Amino acid sequence: MATRIFLAFTVLVWLPYGLYCLFRPESLSDAAGVAYHTATGSTEIRAMYGGLEAALGVLAGLALLRAGLVRPALVAVGTLTAGLASARVLGLAIDGGFSSYTAFALGLEASSAAIAFGLLRRSAGDPAALRPSRST
Repeated sequence: MATRIFLAFTVLVWLPYGLYCLFRPESLSDAAGVAYHTATGSTEIRAMYGGLEAALGVLAGLALLRAGLVRPALVAVGTLTAGLASARVLGLAIDGGFSSYTAFALGLEASSAAIAFGLLRRSAGDPAALRPSRST
């Protein structure tokens, strides 16, 4: 049940935010101070903030529908969010620039990674632990 809740949360957070950034890349200018000056910059924001984050949500959604995708989804979510959190911490160490956006993003990324890896670790001895139940 914990796995299904986490995957559903992942869908609800990452998919809409990714789609929003895909179609409104300029929204990051005020929210996070991320701006673009060329069409290439806009495309980069659409890809990294839009496509990548929406894909995390889609993968989690597919894992809710197909039990065989649960483990790969947890590995992907855990690895990608750990990478985001690690790079964000490194960026803070290099650049300073701590903001409420940074705090929220770091909290989401670090907790997503910890939960995904925790669910994987919990299931290491019990493969059935990752099999989502169909009852809620």
